[in-house]
Amino acid sequence: MTAVPDNRPPVPSHIGEYRVLRRLGEGATSEVFLCRDEFHDREVAVKRVRESALRDPVDGRYYSRFFAAEAALVGRLQHPHVVQIFDAVEAPGEQYLVMEYVPGSTLRRYCRADQLLPLELIVELGFKCAMALGYVFRQGLIHRDIKPANLLGVESGGHLTDVKVSDFGSALNLGADTTQVHRVGSLTYMSPEQLDGGALNAQSDMYALGAVLYHLVTGHAPVEGDSQASMIQGILHAPVVPPSERRQGVEPAVDEAILRALQKRPEDRYPDWDAFANALADLITRRQVPRGNLQAVLDSERFNLLRQLDFFAKFDDVELWEVVHQGRWQRYSVGHRLMRRGEKGRDFHIVAQGAVDVQRDGQRVETLSAGMLVGEMAYLAPSRELRLRSADVVALDPLTTISFTPETLGQLSLACRGRFNEAFIGVLVRRLHAAHEALSHPQRIL
Repeated sequence: MTAVPDNRPPVPSHIGEYRVLRRLGEGATSEVFLCRDEFHDREVAVKRVRESALRDPVDGRYYSRFFAAEAALVGRLQHPHVVQIFDAVEAPGEQYLVMEYVPGSTLRRYCRADQLLPLELIVELGFKCAMALGYVFRQGLIHRDIKPANLLGVESGGHLTDVKVSDFGSALNLGADTTQVHRVGSLTYMSPEQLDGGALNAQSDMYALGAVLYHLVTGHAPVEGDSQASMIQGILHAPVVPPSERRQGVEPAVDEAILRALQKRPEDRYPDWDAFANALADLITRRQVPRGNLQAVLDSERFNLLRQLDFFAKFDDVELWEVVHQGRWQRYSVGHRLMRRGEKGRDFHIVAQGAVDVQRDGQRVETLSAGMLVGEMAYLAPSRELRLRSADVVALDPLTTISFTPETLGQLSLACRGRFNEAFIGVLVRRLHAAHEALSHPQRIL
């Protein structure tokens, strides 16, 4: 068997200060390498613009603008479902971006009819993308090129578990003063107004995400054609076949959620990203997609549960995602003794669902329901000697809690820890006020 010659240029040993480990991928204008960032002791993905692209007499200036669009976002996008851009370097004859390395592959491979993902996983990934793009829009950006190849699937244990939005080279910065490249994007996922060169808003990216979800669900793009002209006509005018007609087991509610994002007129789509995300989350909470192998509580359910709890009222979306990922989620049956009086306590629990009885000497002292803290007094005690449980805590209902130890709380960002401290203070103030009322007016609590 004759070996096929590899005409690609050799893998460089270094790109700037970054040691190259291997090539991850390549396109017409750039290459991506897995590199070692020795200073920060981490692996990174370095996307380098090809020198030939920079020298192109016609398109070279456009490639430089795309690079500049991403370079302007260094350190700006901090969201668990958005690929972080750490650095951008522009030197004579060389331009490259240093980004978060995401182990896995893009979602493009899962658009094939023989590789389709379970419906509940597609909806879960769509929810996370909607939340991420809502965050991006609040930063004044419209992505403009949402497609499966720009959504990186995060793998754990050989299974697809998460997703991150990448490639902001085509992003429209609504607050920029400089001239920006228009009419960019991928035709298959491009909204009608983007094709027409009209004004773009959040609904333009919603259309693209709806098209991606449609493709992942059915294995078909929402509009297909044998030429670019027929594709354009279909996007502008042709009705979209409901996903349920192309895949068995798709409920009408799934059709409705996806087809709304694919409406021809922006004003007929979702009014904002939260509405789109909530529509997808509702499909899961109302069991309108089969759960299949994903029987555990999904991240979307956890996120929406946190949003309903008073303790997390002042947390923003990014901070809530930290709690989803870093907190220890546990379920207990009725009668389970969560804490015992006199035992040492290093963790505290937030009641997410259900209620607990706080008891001393077998007598009920109080009942704590969803959103309330359990064990925080021992956790906050100033010395080890005082970190003892002062009561028994027993599950009154089927119970779900989120717990933290000093170590897991320390893994949160400074901003998120600040929110916890603020919420702790609120809890302590309410406890002190209740104690004061009990001492001043004991008849009120009889």
